[in-house]
Amino acid sequence: MPGQYRFSFGPWNLHEGADPFGPPVRPTREFTEKLDIAVRLGFQGIQFHDDDVVPADLPAGQLERGVRQVKQMLDDQGLAAEFIAPRLWEDPRTADGPVTSNRADERQYALDRSKRAVDIARIIGTRDIVWWPAREGTYIRESKDARASFQRMLDYANALLEYDPEIRILGEMKPNEPMDLMYMPTTGHFLSLCYRTVDPTRAGVLIESAHCVLAGLDPSDEMAFALWHGKLWSVHLNDQNGLKFDQDKTFGTVDLRRAFNQVNVLERANYGQNGEWVGLDVKAMRTQPFDLAWKHLQNSKEIFSQLVEVSRRIDRQEWQDFVDRRDYEGLELFILRNLMGLR
Repeated sequence: MPGQYRFSFGPWNLHEGADPFGPPVRPTREFTEKLDIAVRLGFQGIQFHDDDVVPADLPAGQLERGVRQVKQMLDDQGLAAEFIAPRLWEDPRTADGPVTSNRADERQYALDRSKRAVDIARIIGTRDIVWWPAREGTYIRESKDARASFQRMLDYANALLEYDPEIRILGEMKPNEPMDLMYMPTTGHFLSLCYRTVDPTRAGVLIESAHCVLAGLDPSDEMAFALWHGKLWSVHLNDQNGLKFDQDKTFGTVDLRRAFNQVNVLERANYGQNGEWVGLDVKAMRTQPFDLAWKHLQNSKEIFSQLVEVSRRIDRQEWQDFVDRRDYEGLELFILRNLMGLR
């Protein structure tokens, strides 16, 4: 396939297999081994949380040196950093939502740590800051003033945009988990915030397939909506078996037709021509042995590439003929035959 697409994943996608009901089942891989796997599988980029690069408690005076060491490791492997995402949801101070917390000192912690993430991004060579507002919501509606919370989210985004005039903020929306009731749970919600920031040209979205499914929405439609706005700046492709917890399954393994529609939307929009990444956020099954706990990445990338080929070779005129005749039953079988390799 043409070199239009660049692929990335995060170090957390090569994980130990722990879940809320059980401990790790695989050894921890060294970061250098994860980079080796990325190169071997044909990936070009690595996604980072801030503390994937350097420890969150690393003294400020040691920050630049630590980040430059990681950047050199990337450079040595011919890899790039796609984005930095401040991990705001694991610290005890963020239990009630860092940005929308009712406590001013906790909101300040979130802002300070996020500015530090911007510093990391600047050094490691990316302008993209991904904001997953994981705990920006409530366990009960009455615990927060929703209007005030929306304003605090806008104030936070503005503070980061003003802190560095080069960065972009990419909102990664999710309707639930870990909070029960999330603020701005969908792409459309975050896009409305983008247009109210101090610089709407530097505010956009990263869309994750599973998060859309959890919201009862079709990922391809969400991607098309963001593309229509010119604000789909990255994706996290994976799959999801219904309205459950966030499963991060291998892309296309639950619903191949849904996966095709995502690929087809990206392909038809020339996604990637401006440097956008095809990011994966997939996790190996807990049952997968250590020496094979990378196949979820390989398989996701292969399925994406194969679906690109389907999108490129499919007979668009025949497709349009079904549409013109309003023969949607015929169109459905036409699509499925192409996906089954029968055309």
